[in-house]
Amino acid sequence: MLTIGELASYAGVTVRAVRHYHAKGLLPEPERDRAGYRRYDAGAAVELIKIRILAEAGVPLARVRELLEAGEEEFAAAVADIDRRLRAEIRQRQRHRERIARLAAGDSLVLPSEVVEYLDRLRGLGVDERIVQAERDGWILLAAHSPERVPEWMARKREQLADPRLVDFFLTLGQALARPPDDPRLVEAADKLAACITRMAEEKGEDYVDDIDLESPLVKVMDTLAFDTVPPARRLIELLKQRGWTGWTKLERVAPPRGAAPH
Repeated sequence: MLTIGELASYAGVTVRAVRHYHAKGLLPEPERDRAGYRRYDAGAAVELIKIRILAEAGVPLARVRELLEAGEEEFAAAVADIDRRLRAEIRQRQRHRERIARLAAGDSLVLPSEVVEYLDRLRGLGVDERIVQAERDGWILLAAHSPERVPEWMARKREQLADPRLVDFFLTLGQALARPPDDPRLVEAADKLAACITRMAEEKGEDYVDDIDLESPLVKVMDTLAFDTVPPARRLIELLKQRGWTGWTKLERVAPPRGAAPH
């Protein structure tokens, strides 16, 4: 026969828990012996272990009582259901752990892996980090808006990055954005960018330089996001427009303003 302390120890609970289960009617409370102690048999230890396991699995105590009083088949079915629920919770917690792990990786929390690889490729080529950040923020919106198109867009981006002229475009853009908006060297940078864009468009088509077809409201949102990230981009776009091109997210050919000086 076991004392309450021994019972609690064998079952892996506290004496307080045993008394709580007594109060809830889950574990019968034995009569006191002649010495004034309550003694428990092996059956009480088995029942207490069942109670502990079910409670630790998150089963409400009211439901624990029902299960302890159920027949073998009902008890087995209930345990199987609890096991399925626990497995689902484990999978969910594992997903949470993976998201937390990705949080430490930064971009990969909110972007598909192929976009993260693209951004890392830009960094590896020496592209200005402000451009990379503007690209990242834009791709967050794109991936949320049209996730099914990301593989298609990324295939085109990988193709473009194999073109040295496009890499030079990014590097020139980075140098331009390092200038204050009123820096006269922005004009020179705009000349170089416009010439680069025009050559690529003439050789490979305008869809090569404007390869992401989006509705106008989203384009405006992404442009605003980029301009907030890289303020000198606004002035650069103004200068590019004078040279026949406009847009940041959606780059389009336009007619230069009448009277504009040739470049």
